[in-house]
Amino acid sequence: MHFTVVTYGTEGDTRPLIGLCRGLRNAEHDVHLFADRSTLGAAQMLGVPAQALSGDMKAAVGADGALSKLMREGGDVTQMAKAVARIADENTVAWMEAIVEQAKSSDAILFSGITSYAGLSVAEYLRIPAIGLGLWPMSPTRAFASPLLPPWRIPAWLNRISHHAVNTLLWQSFRKRINEARREVCGQASRGRMWRDYPILYGISRHLVPQPADWPEIWEICGAWSAGSGTWEPPAALTEFLSSGEPPIYVGFGSMAGFDREKLLATVVDAVAGRRVLFYSGWSGVDPALLPENFFVIGDTPHHWLFPRTSLVIHHGGAGTSHTACRAGVPSIVIPFAGDQFFWAGRLAEAGVAPNYIHHTKINAESLSVMIAFAETPEVVRRANALGQAMAQEDGVAHAVEHIEKLMAQSP
Repeated sequence: MHFTVVTYGTEGDTRPLIGLCRGLRNAEHDVHLFADRSTLGAAQMLGVPAQALSGDMKAAVGADGALSKLMREGGDVTQMAKAVARIADENTVAWMEAIVEQAKSSDAILFSGITSYAGLSVAEYLRIPAIGLGLWPMSPTRAFASPLLPPWRIPAWLNRISHHAVNTLLWQSFRKRINEARREVCGQASRGRMWRDYPILYGISRHLVPQPADWPEIWEICGAWSAGSGTWEPPAALTEFLSSGEPPIYVGFGSMAGFDREKLLATVVDAVAGRRVLFYSGWSGVDPALLPENFFVIGDTPHHWLFPRTSLVIHHGGAGTSHTACRAGVPSIVIPFAGDQFFWAGRLAEAGVAPNYIHHTKINAESLSVMIAFAETPEVVRRANALGQAMAQEDGVAHAVEHIEKLMAQSP
């Protein structure tokens, strides 16, 4: 079978889908991936055919981009919905044109994130199956509130309502432009209501989010999707650093940018108190020259290879980084910025493998030092190791590939 896979976002939004695409190719299916141009390195490394979509995600999280205020200050779900809708508004027509052209020869469209409405529209136009791919659980349930809300504890009946409310808010933010693109690209009628009850596979671990009992069979938590490292080999200097002392602390905030880099960096430098640190600047633009000698700066390095060689992972709480740190069997400290990062911070704290989170605008050296001390306690290290062993038994890619094949066999 041939699948067109569509996403748009940061590295953390794309890498898990690259892992799934590699799994589909290993199962002898043809795959073509669309994503932001800055996130396609792993696809090339793993031999996944890929093409850049219109837009510039690095610019969107940068100083004057659509997501810049969220990066600097945080914000509620309404502000987040407006910000990501702005990105989609600028690119939806170009996205749909590219997807239509490629998917004409596809058996199904698999889609994720802010390209979801474009993927659903094109699948409807071409009359082929549409399968959602999720990295946070958006399907309504009584088990927990929407991951895009602060991790409050509320009655179960309100949990389900919160999902509907957030999903409706997102649809209202995207609806005008997606309907314009539907008419312009496909000659389709406008939609008044969002799509419901289509299959969604989630690349997340049941050890962090158990399968909700009130979900129908079409919504499935598969286990995390890892992109692997292909033929990647560590640089000699990194190998030498790792072998020259105790396992270091990893510090990296992935694709986060536009925040107060100097303040957060000074906080981390003071709090680690001379410990050995691996530092990944990612999209932040941090100047390595500002770092002390105990910091070893690394470039793009596969997390699943690196994290088991560390003692602790300090990160932003993206779904992919959170899962990889847990699977590596090491504690985390989560300093969230926006979106679902607060949800994952809460899940890791509930699992006992991370302290309670502090927003990046409120953290200081003293509070981070306390968090490091908590993460280094023997009990937290033991729990992290046990969670890693449990998650190592999951094969999220194989589970998802099997489920996709099952869904396709059932489609008319």
